[in-house]
Amino acid sequence: MTVDATLPEPRGPLSETVTVALAGDPPPAASPEVVRAAEPFGEDLHLALYVCYELHYHGFDRVDPRWEWDPELLRLRRRLEDRFLPALRAVCPGGTDTETALGGLLVEDPDAYGVSHHLLDTGRWWEMREYLAHRSIYHLKEADPHAWVIPRLRGESKAALVAVEFDEFGGGRGERMHAKLFADLLDGAGLDSRYGRYLEHAPAQTLATVNLMSLFGLHRALRGALVGHFAAAEITTPPNADRMARALTRLRAGPECTRFFTEHIEADAVHEQIMRRDVIGDLLAREPELAADVVLGIQATAYLEDRLGAHLLECWRSGRTSLRRPLP
Repeated sequence: MTVDATLPEPRGPLSETVTVALAGDPPPAASPEVVRAAEPFGEDLHLALYVCYELHYHGFDRVDPRWEWDPELLRLRRRLEDRFLPALRAVCPGGTDTETALGGLLVEDPDAYGVSHHLLDTGRWWEMREYLAHRSIYHLKEADPHAWVIPRLRGESKAALVAVEFDEFGGGRGERMHAKLFADLLDGAGLDSRYGRYLEHAPAQTLATVNLMSLFGLHRALRGALVGHFAAAEITTPPNADRMARALTRLRAGPECTRFFTEHIEADAVHEQIMRRDVIGDLLAREPELAADVVLGIQATAYLEDRLGAHLLECWRSGRTSLRRPLP
C-alpha cells in the first residue's frame, strides 16, 4: 500500500488556516470567533481536524515533520476538538450502563435498513465503488488509531486488546493485515488503493467517523471512549460484512474483493466476545469511573455511522453521487 500524501484543498477558513500553515511557515492563527462559528459536524472543521490528526500518522508531502508537535497547531486543534466533542456529547443519550449500550448493538433491529442492506438488495456497481471510496479513509487506517490506547491500559484489558489488534494487523503477516486486504479490495474494484487517495472526495460525514478514532485515541483521558468505539466496531461488523460479501458476489466482484469482508465475519464475532468480557470488563473493574466514557464511545460511533449511512442512502436514492467529487 502506497501513500497519496498531498495536502487537500481547504473547505473553509479553518482548513485553509491549517493547510496554508503546513505548506509554508506562518503560525496557524484562527480567531476564537471563527472556531466558535464553525459547524461542529461540518466540512471545514472536519477537514481541518483530519489534517491535524494525519500529522500523527503518515503526514503529507513537503510538510515538515516538526509540525506534529507544534504548540500553536496543537492549540488550534484543541479548539477544534472543543467544538466537536461537546457536540457529540449533546447528541448522545449518555449514561453509565455499558451492558445496555452494548446489548443494543448485539441484536439487529429487524426493521433497520442500512447501506449494506441496500447494496445487497439493489445496489449498483457505481454505488458500491463510492461506498468503498468512502470507507477507504477509515479502513486503510484500520487498527492504527486503536493502538494509541495500548499503553493506557493495564493487566488483562491491555493483553486482550493487543490480542485483537494482532489479528487486525494480520497475525504478524503483512499480506493479511486488514488494511492490506482493503487495499486489495480497492484494486479489485478498479479503484486507487493509495492511502489518502480519496480524501478530496470524502465529505464531512465520512471524515467525522475517522476523526472520532483519532480524537479518542490521542487523549489519554478518553481511553474509555476509544475502548467503547473499538467494541462497537467489532460488534456491528459481522452482519454487515456478511451482507457486503454477498453484495459483492451478486455484483460479480472477484475473490480479492470479498476476502476483506469474509475475513471479518468470523474474526470480529470472536473479537466482540473478547472486547466485552476481557477488555471492557477488566477496564471497568479497575477504573469504574470510565463507564460513562465507554458508553460515549459506543453511542458516538453509532451516531456518526448512522449519519454517514443516511447521507449515502439519501444521495443514491435521488440518483446523485454521495462524494464531493464523482469518481472517474
